[in-house]
Amino acid sequence: MNVFKLAAASALALGISGATAIAQEVTLRFQHFLPPHSSVPALFMAPWAEKVMKDSGGRIKIELYPGMQLGGKPPALYDQIRDGVIDGGWALPAYTPGRFPETEVFELPFMTSMNAEDTSRAFWTFGQQYLTERMSDVHLLAVHVHGPGVIHKKGGAVKTLDDLKGLKLRGPSRQANKLLESLGATPVGMPVPAFPEAMSKGVVQGGVIPQEIVPLLKIHELADSHTEVGGDRALYNTTFIWAMNKNSYNALPADLKAVIDANSGVETSAWAGRAMDEGDDIGLKLIQETDNEIFTMGDDMVAELRKLGDAQTAAWVEEVTAKGLDGQAMVDTAKSLIAENAM
Repeated sequence: MNVFKLAAASALALGISGATAIAQEVTLRFQHFLPPHSSVPALFMAPWAEKVMKDSGGRIKIELYPGMQLGGKPPALYDQIRDGVIDGGWALPAYTPGRFPETEVFELPFMTSMNAEDTSRAFWTFGQQYLTERMSDVHLLAVHVHGPGVIHKKGGAVKTLDDLKGLKLRGPSRQANKLLESLGATPVGMPVPAFPEAMSKGVVQGGVIPQEIVPLLKIHELADSHTEVGGDRALYNTTFIWAMNKNSYNALPADLKAVIDANSGVETSAWAGRAMDEGDDIGLKLIQETDNEIFTMGDDMVAELRKLGDAQTAAWVEEVTAKGLDGQAMVDTAKSLIAENAM
């Protein structure tokens, strides 16, 4: 996947499609908070919408609204889907901390693999066991994760754990923020669209995001270093859901429900994860074309981090168990599924 192909795919995210010329029976409005040319909208959402429209013989029209064009802020997306403000959309459980504790298993330090496609398959299977009740007020189409998180920073690379002390860093989730805090950094939580302005104004000195979001946010122009974690496990991760309003789904005739069903589930989740992986390749290539430093943590540094991650996982198990959830079973299940889906 190259930048030109990504740009071409993004045209679909604006609703440019031959299928839309056919008379429609159902119009579904999906919303997300990213621009249409970023990796997930261009490489997953738009092709997914095109496939659904084609598979329905033109009877379903899907309109994609990027950048919260229908109103609201990113943390409101789940409720917008639930309440029927939109027919479907892309939401991050981490943007409403504590509301979806089961999803945090895949956000724990060093839980997920370095491959978002594989881990997203595992996350779908996990979700069928642990998320269906918590998210019973929406109709899940797919769930996924991103690729390995990277520390992007202005003012020199993070090359030791001591380099993190005192840094103000954008953090994406409760669990990622806890890890940063344990390292002596000050995490500043914010949705990813707010990160570039916060960095340019000095509110934060950097942040943790996957490479795929670098081109969209122009992080390669704001940061001068990018610290990657070595090994076979990601420093942290973030979970995402692609879902429909239950009434919008239930109102479909049986044959159109079947179209949606055929474009939902484990392989659709893997498709969304693959879009993240492809976006990582594009982002990394863009960084490599600059004079920015790319530093990869060595085994000793990663081993120290993993000890902190293990302690954080144990604390999470204790926390959610006290709330009536079987935290250890969820951790064991997630680890097993991730291992089974490793390619």
